Amino acid sequence: MSRCRTLCVGLLFAVFALPVAQADARRIHFGDRDLRQGMRGHDVRVLQSFLTKYGVRTTVDGQYGRRTTSSVRSWESASSLLVDGRVSRQDAATLRGQVEQGASSLQGAAAPVAVAAPGPNATLGADGRAIAPAGAPPQVVAVIAAANAIVGKPYRYGGGHGVWNDSGYDCSGSESFALHGAGLVSRPMNSTEFMSWGDAGTGQWITSYANSGHSYLVVAGLRFDTGWNNSASSGPKWSSVMRPADAYTARHPANL
Repeated sequence: MSRCRTLCVGLLFAVFALPVAQADARRIHFGDRDLRQGMRGHDVRVLQSFLTKYGVRTTVDGQYGRRTTSSVRSWESASSLLVDGRVSRQDAATLRGQVEQGASSLQGAAAPVAVAAPGPNATLGADGRAIAPAGAPPQVVAVIAAANAIVGKPYRYGGGHGVWNDSGYDCSGSESFALHGAGLVSRPMNSTEFMSWGDAGTGQWITSYANSGHSYLVVAGLRFDTGWNNSASSGPKWSSVMRPADAYTARHPANL
């Protein structure tokens, strides 16, 4: 009797565990995890939709099968990325940035996001989004693409700290979202935490400036911030104007 009861409990667990796992997968946002063949969920559907918008027609069914893998390979090739049929978090940020900027393989786009002329600094587009300089490291391109995705969102205290995809963002929530696009942070951080994040000093490509009350990023020469000398809105946006940094602690990701 005991053996039968154990078997029945096991079967019931197996029956109910699958729907729960599938429900969890449906709640995962695109870019929250690396994707590969055999996976399924809401984020796979978003991937398939973005690939189609980019110009690589893909069936939107939420299942990462062989056809989706083939589409990913086509997108990777067109975007000058490593062709392995997998979508890392950095790849997701790159694809999101392409879609946000209207890039398309059918239009001859061959770079992860809109790219400026060769040089150390990004440029500011007419739409308020940053354009990565040619030759920028993939992490820099991914940070810019992620930041571009929330340009125009309103400022909201605590925004971006409960969930990645929020209705509004505060200063450190915006910075966390941008850095998360390149896998440089694994969770939202507050401004005090950014004072000890990464390596000390300014970086070549990415620098975080933080104190106990505020934080912001400078990426390839542009400031990504939620305040000071910006236009009417105080939400996350890019600016070519730097703010005084004397009261801030400068930190940067290793090798960037």
